Amino acid sequence: MTAGQVLDGVQLRRELAPALAQRTVGGLAYDSRQVAKDFLFFAFAGSRVDGHAFARDAAARGALAVVSEHPAPADFAASWIEVKHGRRALARASRNFYNQPDERVLFTGITGTNGKTTTSYLVDAIFREAGLITGLIGTIEYRLAKEILPAPNTTPESLDVMRFAAELEQRGGRRLIMEVSSHALALGRVFGIKFHTAVFTNLTRDHLDFHHTMEEYAAAKGLLFSPVDSPAPEWAVLNADDSASRGMTGASKTLWYGMSAQLHPENLRSGFDGLRFDLVFEGARQPVQSTLNGQINVMNILAAAGVGLSYGMKLETIARGIASCRSVPGRFERIDEGQPFLVVVDYAHTDDALRNVITVARNLTRGRVITLFGCGGDRDRSKRPLMGMAAAELSDFVVLTSDNPRSEDPLDIMNDAMVGIRRFDTLHIAEPDRAKAIRLAIAEAKQGDVLLLAGKGHETYQVLKDKTIAFDDREVARRVLNDSGYSG
Repeated sequence: MTAGQVLDGVQLRRELAPALAQRTVGGLAYDSRQVAKDFLFFAFAGSRVDGHAFARDAAARGALAVVSEHPAPADFAASWIEVKHGRRALARASRNFYNQPDERVLFTGITGTNGKTTTSYLVDAIFREAGLITGLIGTIEYRLAKEILPAPNTTPESLDVMRFAAELEQRGGRRLIMEVSSHALALGRVFGIKFHTAVFTNLTRDHLDFHHTMEEYAAAKGLLFSPVDSPAPEWAVLNADDSASRGMTGASKTLWYGMSAQLHPENLRSGFDGLRFDLVFEGARQPVQSTLNGQINVMNILAAAGVGLSYGMKLETIARGIASCRSVPGRFERIDEGQPFLVVVDYAHTDDALRNVITVARNLTRGRVITLFGCGGDRDRSKRPLMGMAAAELSDFVVLTSDNPRSEDPLDIMNDAMVGIRRFDTLHIAEPDRAKAIRLAIAEAKQGDVLLLAGKGHETYQVLKDKTIAFDDREVARRVLNDSGYSG
């Protein structure tokens, strides 16, 4: 494919030189270390480094040209293609280079503050139950047909998405499910992608260190449904119980889900073994069983069922798929070593998510709810006291500790959260060492209690000021339980 063909539809600041336009492109890269002969190197600012600093390295590695929204340095000798928007240029070029895989692989995009991961796992299970070969891009892992890959980003750059979709197509896959983060939408990582179905779960306070206001945050989510210079999705599956859904417009067809919506549950029963209810849609009724717990997962199940319906699937198939999704890593994940109390690990790291998961724990226990949590460093400080309030208001005992402090002092972060905890008379302790804090929390738990280890979920590391260490709440909890005499 020639450079002119690869850059078709890209907004150029000046026309390509005819000779360059006819050159064959060997590949695309936004990391200069991946550049080989005749690659186009897309230089733009990333989260940690600025790609422009590596333009000379890319040229030295044989790049056909550097593509950038900035002018070429005065002394830069290699070819330079100036575009209006670097990430949008990469998105258009990637789609062209891989021959528009989203025309044949049907994309489902899921956005919202909470529930994206669980909903994506449920959708994947529904598609697989229907006998489809699927791909999944999300927070925990990527799934390429039967292969499991690590997930460096919830939503990767457009080049990685298109490469993934093309590989999925080669393996016979025709369904790709993506968690689509607000960062990815705002930065243009999914620009130009054709989505068959777009899902909105909910909107609560998060990422204001990046978006600054809730209005900006909501607007970023809305880009999945009303994209700029890109096709709108064919279907929107929207949460009728969240007022922010009203701003998610643009799709050709809309399906509403919720407790009293077009797609809704009836005869709901929730217990230690999970959920049972009737899935009701336009007069049809289908019994559903799930090992997942709590009303938040009722909503996630409804969202996933809505996706299945948008593809014309039968309710019976959808129900079988839901039942086959037994658990989601780090999402109300139970740690059972034979102890007489329930230990659960969950990714909840906002005040709303914390309230949801503590409420689930409260509905399951005949004893107390003990909540261990921390707040992330270098992130929105304003949610820290709100998380403290949520934990203290709804729990019987709170253990405040570290999450990923990053460059901040863990004690400063904990002090911010303590402001919220102290608004209530709830018994609490503070221990910055998370491993010690888990040991203290388990020592506090008695028969019939539910101990919630919140914040890190599936993560297997902890980010400190000067290093990243191996740390998994699940493994630490198992080790402490084993040391306490429980052995599964």
